[in-house]
Amino acid sequence: MQSYLETTVAALAAAAVALFLVEVVHRITRRFGRRSLLLTELTDHAHRPFQVAATVLAVQFAARFTTGYAVGESWRRLLLHLLVLCVIASAAWLVAALLIVVEDTALARFRVDVPNNRHARRVRTQVVMLRRLTVAVIVILTVGVMLMTFPSVRGIGAGVLTSAGVVGVVAALAAQSLLGNVFAGLQLAFSDAVRLDDVVVVEGEWGRIEELTLSYVVVQIWDDRRLILPTSYFTSKPFQNWTRTEAAVLGTAEFDVDWAVPVQTMREELRRLVEGTELWDGRVCVLQVTDATGGMVRLRALVSAADAGSLWDLRALVREHLVAWIRDNRPTAMPRVRTELGDATSNLSWQWVQPRRPQTRRPSDTEAPDDARVFGGSDDGDARSEAFVGPEESRP
Repeated sequence: MQSYLETTVAALAAAAVALFLVEVVHRITRRFGRRSLLLTELTDHAHRPFQVAATVLAVQFAARFTTGYAVGESWRRLLLHLLVLCVIASAAWLVAALLIVVEDTALARFRVDVPNNRHARRVRTQVVMLRRLTVAVIVILTVGVMLMTFPSVRGIGAGVLTSAGVVGVVAALAAQSLLGNVFAGLQLAFSDAVRLDDVVVVEGEWGRIEELTLSYVVVQIWDDRRLILPTSYFTSKPFQNWTRTEAAVLGTAEFDVDWAVPVQTMREELRRLVEGTELWDGRVCVLQVTDATGGMVRLRALVSAADAGSLWDLRALVREHLVAWIRDNRPTAMPRVRTELGDATSNLSWQWVQPRRPQTRRPSDTEAPDDARVFGGSDDGDARSEAFVGPEESRP
């Protein structure tokens, strides 16, 4: 009975000493690490795993060296085996915590709350994917090491290795979809095709990448719904990525109006509108006639914004303002359907009207203003024009 009491006291004393030493190290690290982000992360995230690992390891050593009187006893083997399993699990927890601390320290160097955050979002996506993969590998290795401590598992190891080829083929066929998504997730993380917080259009829905895992991707749609897709979707099907190179984007607002619309006057009204709102980033403001069939003229207003959310609001503002402007100031430009009635001989009144003499236009009248051209007229338009010039056209 006295031996059991000594073992218990020794285990408690070892645990107390371990906790005391860990607390001393924790206080020293916190005091000298106020100016170090790495030490701060260590004190915040690795303190608890360090406590558990140190305590379990101290108890394991105390139990091993104070139970010599019970060598060969089944309860001693069971106790030591249980403590070994706890040591393995706590050590894995500590290693995972240390790796996460390193990843968080690396992420802190890249801010995503700034306008030009493309590189930061790319690094963040890769680090998050590596974190998930790291945790998964640590868990698998930990379970494997814990199982290998059982003699029965080691005994069947030879048989498992003999049939590993057949089992591997069967497992690969059974997990083909899962493994495909895992490899697709790694491909997305390192191919830079899509990143966290990218604005995308998938399945006809507009939203942003909220979560990116090894098996699925969560897209937060603009109305706060969530679209969950397998990662293999983004490697096998086309999708739109509005922020792959930069956050600034272009958007359109189209109008079907009558042929009587004063295009230049409406163009000037569009310019006046965007110059008075903070939603416009000052890059592109163009109004063009893109079609003139079916008895109506189609106008397209092309505007730019710093990000997709501002562009959405800007396009809505352009539609609302120009619809009200046409209704209140140019009602003759509203869409209409014309019908002409002739006499009994099918003669129409306009056939007797003498055609007007065509007016000679000055060369300056044929020049399109800057806000009537998408590919030219400004530095941004010239750059866009050069980007869409083919190899044959670019030759001198």
